[in-house]
Amino acid sequence: MYDLSETIAGTAPTGHEFGPEDNLPAELRQHLTHQLLEERGFVRVRELSQRFGVSTVTARNDLQMLEERHLATRVHGGAMPSTAARGERPFEEVATRNASEKAAIALAAAALVADGESILIDVGTTAAAFADALVARTELSELTVITNGIKIAMALEAAYPRFSIVVTGGTLRPKQHSLVDPLAGAMLNSLSVDTVFLGCNGVHIDAGVSNINLPEADIKRAMLAAAQRCVVLADNSKLGVRALATVCAITDIDVLVTDSAADPDHVRALRAQGVDVIVC
Repeated sequence: MYDLSETIAGTAPTGHEFGPEDNLPAELRQHLTHQLLEERGFVRVRELSQRFGVSTVTARNDLQMLEERHLATRVHGGAMPSTAARGERPFEEVATRNASEKAAIALAAAALVADGESILIDVGTTAAAFADALVARTELSELTVITNGIKIAMALEAAYPRFSIVVTGGTLRPKQHSLVDPLAGAMLNSLSVDTVFLGCNGVHIDAGVSNINLPEADIKRAMLAAAQRCVVLADNSKLGVRALATVCAITDIDVLVTDSAADPDHVRALRAQGVDVIVC
């Protein structure tokens, strides 16, 4: 039997799956839900129901209670921490969140790249994992990579001279180590590349692909316009989420790469719109 005193003390194992026999008090269940939100940045109602052995109605009520206490913001299918909903978090703060899922997405996305291609890589922690996965493909050569991410360019440097690496230039945004307008958009408007690999904060069947930051959303749109093919990199926490600024419609996506924890309903809805969804 799980030791509740450990949970209250904050030393409980994070991977524990609760069952109905645990019969956790509502206050403790909500405390654990809040911890999970802070660790992962997003939780689904269905997941909470399974984890704690409660109905989806109870799971929604728990999220409602957290929202009333300003600890969470409810979104379609689940909730985000209220701090995340108010603004973006620094790159380093979210780099370890869903790290294994991001690594799996990166490997699958890297497999889509062929010798001699020209590609655009967006900013973000999943995009950074993708850059590492590209470098690890030592057989890949004559690749031209354009990015507005300083960290991504530095990671790609390890593949020089197999890769030609171009940085857009522009105004630095320290939180994401990204380059935006002025200058970045003008450079992108002059390009025509094979594929863009986009990161995002949300993928919603109605709202499309979205981002929490307006200047970066502008650059994502310019990248999309410059590319023949669009590949979106989004872990399961991004599906069903609407962020502040719309980047593109679902029908503008050619491929979406996500992880095995993605909600099957969202995956089916995306495929019904003609998106090639790779679940890894």
